[in-house]
Amino acid sequence: MSADRRLNAAFAQAPVFPLTSSSRYVLFSDCHRGCGTNNDNFLKNQNLYFAALKHYYSRGFTYVELGDGDELWENRSFDVIKSIHNNVFWLLSRFYREHRLIMLYGNHDIVKRNSRFTGKRCASYPCRASQEDALFPDMTFHAGVILKNANCRKEVYLTHGHQADFFNSVLWRTSRFLVRYVWKPLESAGFLDPTSAAKNNTKKKKVERSLSDWAGKTGCVLITGHTHRPMLDEAVSYCNTGSCVHPRCVTCIEIEHLHIMLVKWTLATHPDRTLYVTREVLSGPFALNL
Repeated sequence: MSADRRLNAAFAQAPVFPLTSSSRYVLFSDCHRGCGTNNDNFLKNQNLYFAALKHYYSRGFTYVELGDGDELWENRSFDVIKSIHNNVFWLLSRFYREHRLIMLYGNHDIVKRNSRFTGKRCASYPCRASQEDALFPDMTFHAGVILKNANCRKEVYLTHGHQADFFNSVLWRTSRFLVRYVWKPLESAGFLDPTSAAKNNTKKKKVERSLSDWAGKTGCVLITGHTHRPMLDEAVSYCNTGSCVHPRCVTCIEIEHLHIMLVKWTLATHPDRTLYVTREVLSGPFALNL
């Protein structure tokens, strides 16, 4: 099956969510929440991410996670991840209770497409010592979702983007085995995984070209993650949220008032050298031109 066919399949039964002038969506991807060890790439940015999450929660945004939210290739236990990052899951559970949470799966958390897994593992999280609270009971993790304005012909397609990556989609079990037992220990020694579109620039460009070509053929706005390279230009055809594992920042895409912008959350310093979390616009806002 070609990349185009895999992308088409991701949207064949995709749920449709309203996109109006009053809609507020924030799109994150590739958080790769881990188990708190040296291999947990999310750990260094957890405070930036949590500050961003609080910002969007208080301002009425709907949180959309475009896959690879949790690192379930390197780590076998989702329960450990929930325990380590329980403050994040506490806030995500509040989005869920207010019907402001949309979750997709990527290649590193592809097991979430299995309702038996999510029914058991996503039902609760450890909120306090020896006590659990409801997390995402009855949550469905999607391959893709569509944002649609009833008065417009063009649609916004959201997916993880691994569908354009043969090794990490069709051969994901092989890739998971290599990540868990080969590249994870080698990464600790300074070696990068050549099969990863996020770490191999040649592969990154190939995947991005496939995604961009698909967006051009279908005439939609396509927003993905997977390659970890944030991308948004005035054409607003193919866009990428970036990731939450960059050494210095967290990036995401905001959609508000039918405009789109790419932002980053990072640390800055006051004149007295105290640190604070700041939000910076990297690109936009641009009209979606639906």
